Amino acid sequence: MNQTPTAPVTAEERVAAAYERIDKAERPEIWIALRPYEDVLAEARVLDARVTAGELLPLAGLLFAVKDNIDVADLPTTAACPAYAYRPDVSATAVRRLTDAGAIVLGKTNMDQFATGLVGTRSPHGPVRSAGHPEKISGGSSSGSAVAVALGIADFALGTDTAGSGRVPAAFNDIVGIKPTLGLVPNTGVVPAARSYDTVTVFARTLTEAQQALAVMTGPDEADPRSRTWPDAVRLAAPERPRIALPRDEDLAPLSDEARAAFQAAAGQLRETGAETAVIDVTPLLEAARLLYDGALVAERYAAVGEFIARDPEAADPTVAGIILAAAALPAHALAGDQEHLDHFRTAAARLLSGFDALLLPTTTEHPTIAAVQDDPVGINKRLGTYTNFVNLLDMAAVAVPAGGADGSPFGVSIVTRAFDDQVGLDLAARLIGTTGEAGEQTPSPVPGTGIDLAVFGAHRRGQPLNHQLTGLGARYAGEVRTASAYQLTALATEPPKPGLVHVGPDHGGTISGERWILSPAALGRFLAELPAPMSLGRIRLDDDSWVLGFQCNSHTAAAGTDITHHGDWLTYLATV
Repeated sequence: MNQTPTAPVTAEERVAAAYERIDKAERPEIWIALRPYEDVLAEARVLDARVTAGELLPLAGLLFAVKDNIDVADLPTTAACPAYAYRPDVSATAVRRLTDAGAIVLGKTNMDQFATGLVGTRSPHGPVRSAGHPEKISGGSSSGSAVAVALGIADFALGTDTAGSGRVPAAFNDIVGIKPTLGLVPNTGVVPAARSYDTVTVFARTLTEAQQALAVMTGPDEADPRSRTWPDAVRLAAPERPRIALPRDEDLAPLSDEARAAFQAAAGQLRETGAETAVIDVTPLLEAARLLYDGALVAERYAAVGEFIARDPEAADPTVAGIILAAAALPAHALAGDQEHLDHFRTAAARLLSGFDALLLPTTTEHPTIAAVQDDPVGINKRLGTYTNFVNLLDMAAVAVPAGGADGSPFGVSIVTRAFDDQVGLDLAARLIGTTGEAGEQTPSPVPGTGIDLAVFGAHRRGQPLNHQLTGLGARYAGEVRTASAYQLTALATEPPKPGLVHVGPDHGGTISGERWILSPAALGRFLAELPAPMSLGRIRLDDDSWVLGFQCNSHTAAAGTDITHHGDWLTYLATV
């Protein structure tokens, strides 16, 4: 996997370094509209001044590129079709949220025209070459965005994904691609490809960088009727011992022997982290994938831009025009029929993945040359979507990560999860690429950021007998905590043994160590509903003067136990008995 370049300290320095890389890369096909260096430098200087003045901006100085079907104020949006161009007054919601957080737009990137393709060659601006293998395709449709990241020009970049465009380019360019649950990132200001199945995606060289950008973009938007909010019961972490579904050998038939070996190595790496794997028949998923182009669902692409292409077919790429214009003849009843088929496939997928936390798949089938795609533009493109096309159709999420190499090219795999299990997929991806923290701590911080903190001091801590009550609800370990020096810890006569925490004031208490966990609101409610006496939940003051919800017991119950405050920690006490 590519390593993140050493980052300059200020935004101004980062911009200078990025434009130097642009000059050295000699990859003009990446860009459709690159902002002038002087304009970006001036913006960076203003940003540096804001940071110096104390303004807190979570993405301060990070540079990003934007696929040219996503609006950036005052830059033309063309969707790689010059005749379609318009100049928006406001940025897409996703872009605006990133710039409000301190990120800086470098420019608009090349793409498969109207986001129709997985190859990165269907553009009047020329094919975008793979970052590491210039004779091969970059993958599409988010081609320029992926290569801008892979070459170290942009810290992250935005793509879109309907059939796999936020994942296939990640695999070909040895980077991370996150395709969130549909609707979590608003599509306001995005030229649609197939409106029901589109989502904005993010590319980065590391999982942490990608997730930082995703967290900023996520959230409902009144202007997007398809935007969604996180459910109250969302899981905020993968289980310690997750169950991962794997495809059968025959489901991997499109792969070479080297690619199969790389895939099996990735599955083995997950098992080494404690995951349990089992083989399933993914045929229903692969059959659902065919509906995207082989069925009537392609009518959505005509609804998006078909009338424009019909008025001026010569303005469009011939392959793109052929796909979209053919959809004009589809009868409405065919679309209704395929939508019903898709409902049945969703039910089958839910049944197939019941009891599993995720599905591991190759991201794509092969890494073809540009020449091969030019000879067979439709057939190869179709194969490349084998393992990606179904994901949005079935309302699932996916994270594409590097997994070594095969056949002289990078090889990638994808962690596919149910809708809203995005963080589960991110945690499993972190395990796979080796970014899980020490002692099992999962990184990076969770999406969404709507969880509730809970402090535990005894039997619910990691490795203790009741910890499963937290992990079973998707709770996330968030580090150690220490109370203010005002609490008494007592060993209670319960089964299993557990301590009681009581506030007794600074003159009589001590500092007690525990753990912080994060739960969704619904998970916290379920947890409290099952909380046995004599435990209760209340506010606990920590040693940094902050407050957190935590376990306590009343003074009467504590008086019947054994005072172990001098140990300062339940685990330390257990080691003495």
